[in-house]
Amino acid sequence: MPRVLVVDDDPMVGATIEVLLQRQGFDVTLADGGETGLAALEAQAFEVMLVDIFMPHMRGFESIRIFHERAPATPLIAMSGYAFASSASPSPDFLRMALELGATRCLRKPFTPEALLTTIRECLAGESAQSKDKKEAP
Repeated sequence: MPRVLVVDDDPMVGATIEVLLQRQGFDVTLADGGETGLAALEAQAFEVMLVDIFMPHMRGFESIRIFHERAPATPLIAMSGYAFASSASPSPDFLRMALELGATRCLRKPFTPEALLTTIRECLAGESAQSKDKKEAP
């Protein structure tokens, strides 16, 4: 059963993701912010991490950078519900910035359950392919 760490300061978002993933057979650890997420990461290993970009206290970008440093081999999916750039008012591309800081994939909130599950499964497939490559290397 793959272990997933979900780090989101919105209790409704976290609980919704937790229920969805548990119904699909995932072992979910829910953290309500960067500090509790890092404590969970130190306590056990995870196959995938879902981290919200914008959270109070430890900002999501900082969290993504630190989570990636602490567990560089674990796929990290950055999530954000921030209003993104339109052609009328250019603003930073936060999801692209998250990828540069170590995120494997990004999801814009609100996302569908199918999009979340597809992204997690792609990350897990990529992780198992990397593990296989390492085992087969001379």
